[in-house]
Amino acid sequence: MSENEILISAARQARENAHAPYSNFRVAPRFAPPRAGFSEGCNVENATYGLTVCAERIAIFKAISEGERGFDAIAVVTDTDTLTAALRAAAS
Repeated sequence: MSENEILISAARQARENAHAPYSNFRVAPRFAPPRAGFSEGCNVENATYGLTVCAERIAIFKAISEGERGFDAIAVVTDTDTLTAALRAAAS
């Protein structure tokens, strides 16, 4: 299994922790920092949506709080087959 496949597989596992009872749109990124290890997150929704925190922010904040300052790779997975508007913009 390649490093990218491992990264994507780990992101899929992290997606299972998402709390998305309102949108049912589960997202999870998995970062590969330069040091050994990974940083991951998942989206956490709130009924007021303004308090919802996206998965990418959680993963980045978690990594920074653990001393990371850069990343070699990132995988972001959702449970849809089609890219969303935000992912399309990032992929462009």
